[in-house]
Amino acid sequence: MKNVFIITPSYLIRKKRDFNRGIRQLFSLGFNVLNPEFPIAPSSPQEKANQIHRAFSNPDVDVILAQRGGYSAMKTLPFIDFDFLKKHPGILAGFSDVSALLNPISEHTGLVTLHAPMVANLGTPTAFTVRSFMNAVNGWPEKNLFKGAPLKVFNPGFARGILKGGNLVTLTALMNTKWEIDTDRSILFFEDVDEKLHRVDRCLTQWILAGKFDGVQAVILGNFRGIRSRQVYEILASQMEITIPVISCPWIGHVQNKITLPVGAQVELNTERKSLVITELSLPGVRS
Repeated sequence: MKNVFIITPSYLIRKKRDFNRGIRQLFSLGFNVLNPEFPIAPSSPQEKANQIHRAFSNPDVDVILAQRGGYSAMKTLPFIDFDFLKKHPGILAGFSDVSALLNPISEHTGLVTLHAPMVANLGTPTAFTVRSFMNAVNGWPEKNLFKGAPLKVFNPGFARGILKGGNLVTLTALMNTKWEIDTDRSILFFEDVDEKLHRVDRCLTQWILAGKFDGVQAVILGNFRGIRSRQVYEILASQMEITIPVISCPWIGHVQNKITLPVGAQVELNTERKSLVITELSLPGVRS
């Protein structure tokens, strides 16, 4: 049985019944939740960092799972001791606003983090979401992350790189800070939810003008609820020569069927096979 520690780096789940539904689902999947109490008060950035440090330092914790997204996770970054996390390795999981932690923690510690469903998403998960999440926490017996998922190829090809990415607006907010993503040699994925097309256009244009795509080996467009993936691709294609593989996978992001992705893992993207395969990955207690 794997032990889960719940952290609250962003919003609080508003309704206790929704929180409890996610906790029950974790128990039904065979996890032991070490702190199943419903949190009712928001924490300061320092308190959130302290909670993260406690979770990483606890040798009984197997998975550190965010309660939900929202906003404000990035405020925690100045208070996180990355050297401490590196000395006490753990597996952090979450997505959306938690992208602001997944990528910096991975880059500053060398740890792989999980772009994964959170307590808020696990109340009524689909079979695919459960299968992908359990594949991750069980050490990735299935190396093809896209197995069973629909894909659309915008520009074909093959690429190797370090998997990085997450919520577009959140990661754009980290640019020009000491925690912005290093995109060199990366396979970069983006998702977002209910943003207007002009907002997505502005964010991607900022990445282009900042030269953040110069070292990228491939781009994966996740779900942009309310915007078609073709529209997102055209924002890129209208401003830069597309010489790298670009695909769309609608099961990345704020969707019912959700792929768990290892941020910081070495992967290979093959558009002909429509596969994204882990080639090298290190998790505490797991080596692939």
